[in-house]
Amino acid sequence: MRLLILGGTEFVGRAVTDDALARGWDVTVFHRGLHAAPPGVVALHGDRTAPDGLAALGQGEWDIVVDTWSGAPCAVRDAARLLAGRAGHYAYVSSASVYQYPSPAGAGEDGALVDGSADAGGDVAYPQAKRGGELAAAEAFGDRALLVRAGLILGPGENIGRLPWWLTRIARGGPVLAPGPRDLAVQYVDARDLAAWTLDAAAGGLGGPYNLIAPRGHATMGDLLEECVRATGADAELRWTDPEVILAAGIEPWLELPVWVPPGEMHDAIHDTDVGKALGAGLRCRPAGETVADTWAWLGQLGGVAPQRPDRPVVGLPPEKEARALGRRSSPEA
Repeated sequence: MRLLILGGTEFVGRAVTDDALARGWDVTVFHRGLHAAPPGVVALHGDRTAPDGLAALGQGEWDIVVDTWSGAPCAVRDAARLLAGRAGHYAYVSSASVYQYPSPAGAGEDGALVDGSADAGGDVAYPQAKRGGELAAAEAFGDRALLVRAGLILGPGENIGRLPWWLTRIARGGPVLAPGPRDLAVQYVDARDLAAWTLDAAAGGLGGPYNLIAPRGHATMGDLLEECVRATGADAELRWTDPEVILAAGIEPWLELPVWVPPGEMHDAIHDTDVGKALGAGLRCRPAGETVADTWAWLGQLGGVAPQRPDRPVVGLPPEKEARALGRRSSPEA
């Protein structure tokens, strides 16, 4: 198979590239040259936001294109139009953020969507940018467009900082504010599982939208944080704390305590999604312990400092804020 990956050097794009290379595919990576392309690929350079930025893609044919773009949808539009006659399938890595908030618990692919435009340029809010990207891919490729609506993505290579923050915090040891309930379900997908499913699905000719995240019941906050303790080998004490105590302390869910949101509307939208369609199409998700251990090993290779996307906020709880919250805990087991 001949794969063109638009991006391909960071996190999800790199996971797609690595998976395709492991299959023995011919891989072309189109990127700006800010990060080194992996060995074994054909590297083409260009800036999708610049005039004539797609010139390097003026020639060539591919069986599959994978696009992870999250900026202005017009960049997806231009690439998809350029490649429509020279590529068999276009997989656009979208987001569950395209669903109108709040989406109900257990929602599937037929949920209400935000507005979007394939022609939008400039600064576009993330949900509208991803929806516009979907429309652009579908406009150019029709039923040859695969729309991968990913939820929370974790795993080695993460450049948002969510799982890396938990690992580095727990590695420091001592009492750790663990947001309860301990058995609160969380949904995420390992970037490598996303990559494998996307390539399988595109190669199999699938089109249209698919929610792409681990099934409900795959993991809990307890599973995730206890695996962090196990992977780091740290002398850390998880102090499970009621959501009410955390919120009363002014701690912001999701950003200051990555992955976690309290039970309720936001939790239903983020961590209660129906993925039956993707499971029926072959989605397989590795255990939480494997994702955590491999992310910790990857961090070790980087000296413990994870990369950070400049367009995303830095996540994590300041130590002094954690200490104050620990002093207000209401119960030892939330």
